[in-house]
Amino acid sequence: MAQIEDHKLRYALANELHARPFPSLDAPCFAVYLAIKQPDNAAGRDRQADVDHLIALLDRFGAAHPKPGANHFFGEIGKYRLKWESHTEFVTYTVFGDGNAAKPFDPSMFDVFPEDWLAQAPGVRVTSALIRVETRTNEAEMREKIDAWFVPESVAATYVLGRDAVLAADFRIDEGGHTRCAVFAAEGCSPRRIGRIVQRLCEIETYKQMSMLGLARARALQGRLGGIGDELSGLVTGMGEPEGASEERLKDLLKISAELEKLNAQSSFRFGATGAYEAIVNQRIEVLREERWDGRQTFREFMTRRYEPAMRTVKSVERQLHDMAERAMRAGDLLRTKVDVERSAQNQALLESMDRRADLQLRLQQTVEGLSVVAISYYAVSLGAYLLGPVAKAMHIDKAELLALITLPVVAVVWFTVRRIRKKFH
Repeated sequence: MAQIEDHKLRYALANELHARPFPSLDAPCFAVYLAIKQPDNAAGRDRQADVDHLIALLDRFGAAHPKPGANHFFGEIGKYRLKWESHTEFVTYTVFGDGNAAKPFDPSMFDVFPEDWLAQAPGVRVTSALIRVETRTNEAEMREKIDAWFVPESVAATYVLGRDAVLAADFRIDEGGHTRCAVFAAEGCSPRRIGRIVQRLCEIETYKQMSMLGLARARALQGRLGGIGDELSGLVTGMGEPEGASEERLKDLLKISAELEKLNAQSSFRFGATGAYEAIVNQRIEVLREERWDGRQTFREFMTRRYEPAMRTVKSVERQLHDMAERAMRAGDLLRTKVDVERSAQNQALLESMDRRADLQLRLQQTVEGLSVVAISYYAVSLGAYLLGPVAKAMHIDKAELLALITLPVVAVVWFTVRRIRKKFH
């Protein structure tokens, strides 16, 4: 029986849904997380440089390499496990290890990434985190650890996934340069579930940090947008004045519009990415299914108080930029209309002036025609007198009488001829 032909991407697309499995972790354990991003044009970076940097790390441990063209990797590096992922703007490294250090969140845990290897990274650090996973004990002991490990005014601690675990984090950078997260897993929490919790923590931290890049861009734009707004308001106010250099105002307005379009082009990707990253942060928190623990604020409450105002600022600046561009466009349309009206009035005045000049020219032409009739008639009468002189002498008519007899007929013939020529040309 003949089989139907598969789409060439069928298997690749189906496998993509299963390409990045969650790690399987047994408490106690730890995770060391690192996210690297190029400072500029991260979306258009050379992704092979990221792969080469990964291979350099794998070679130090004699580990297997990823497949050509891979954008994710999971494998053993010595006594640890490494998960590497390549994203649109950044790459992430997560190292998982069994057991915990005697000193909680010891900065030496980050030594799993060699110092010289970090210095050769094709980018800069966006964020890094130390995640400590312990087996949940009594409430008093957890409370004591959380109070000792995190800043009290910022810490968020919450039950997640049907109270299978308690998460705690303050989203601050400690003296070692890392964000701290703690997971207290219940006895019956499965390794897969612990792995999902750790993965969600890494994703929340990364996408939160990436979305905050939009806030930095928004703050950089706010000052200039205020200046452009004042300039635009001044130009719009001047449009109502009866007199003024409208064309000069139009040139200034075009400069403002061009600058707004430039700012929009430079910021559209960052603002769009910020919106996407914010949605991911909210979705990752939502799937944790939080419940309040020990009266502490939840991750959602922390984001509502600290994170969402920043995102609202980004959205506000984005709307302000779009609204100002539309204002400039409307003002440009109005100013171009005013310039067209002024030019129409100038053209009307010019046409009226041309009509007056044409009328004067016609009168002058008529005057010249009258004078030309007299001049032609004068020469015609003189010629006629010479031609008819012998005849007049034979008929005993003197010259004065001859001129008197032929003047009127000659003038009449010349006038009629000139008029006929003029009508023919008209």
